Amino acid sequence: MIPLERPPASKRLRKLCDFRTEKIRAGGATSEVAAEEWQRAATAKNVIREVLEEMAPGVLRCMYCLDSRGTDIDHFAPKSRVPLRTFCWHNHLLACSHCNSNLKRDAYPCDDFGQCLLIDPSVDDPADHLRLDPMTGEYYACTPDGEPSAKGDVSIKVFGLNRYELREGRRNAYIKCREMLVSWHRAFLDGDHYRAEEIALALCHEPFADVLRFLETIGVRPHASAALGDELADALTAWLSTVGPVNPPPATRPFVVRQRSSMATKTWRSK
Repeated sequence: MIPLERPPASKRLRKLCDFRTEKIRAGGATSEVAAEEWQRAATAKNVIREVLEEMAPGVLRCMYCLDSRGTDIDHFAPKSRVPLRTFCWHNHLLACSHCNSNLKRDAYPCDDFGQCLLIDPSVDDPADHLRLDPMTGEYYACTPDGEPSAKGDVSIKVFGLNRYELREGRRNAYIKCREMLVSWHRAFLDGDHYRAEEIALALCHEPFADVLRFLETIGVRPHASAALGDELADALTAWLSTVGPVNPPPATRPFVVRQRSSMATKTWRSK
């Protein structure tokens, strides 16, 4: 997982969602009424999906596993448990069918104080609860200080974050990210900035954006060279000053391009 920036709801989205919420309230605010209204709300769901796709990492990636395509609108607090949040914009995330239908489903575990024990990447920074070992692709439930994290532990279990295909995907992504960052830096230093842009876009559109974010986190530390080697550490320093960090997603982030002839700068937005 990586942290995601949720834009405010547009006036149209608020109107559509408020209308449906009042219908649920008028119908008794039951889970059955909520499910019926959600089934009928084709326009509201289309608008919600459009905005979620804009804030999704990579190319429409699932906001939980970051691997598969986000196909479903997930209700973070399930509509069966909190019917009146069925159309709450802050309760919607984009998920793949496996994470949503096979794993999370209606899970909403809470602690003794009623606080949810699942990481919401649009509210929480997953790095506060999860530590990634890129060599194995495995997540560990702990804080940045190394203390155990109940929220991290429950999230790993509910979202299946350490299932085999995700661990293998992250391990491979780690190798790819290292090589691509070094290649990007070489192209940048050589003045081949159009090639550098191509690599930058490819990196930002890759699945497993959490691996790139892990490297960015290490890259800002004082002894990054000792951990990563001089070449990769230098590449990350340049990356973070010109392109990164990996979030917000590239659809909303300007890339900086230095023209070879005049070294003047210009910005453009990826499509």
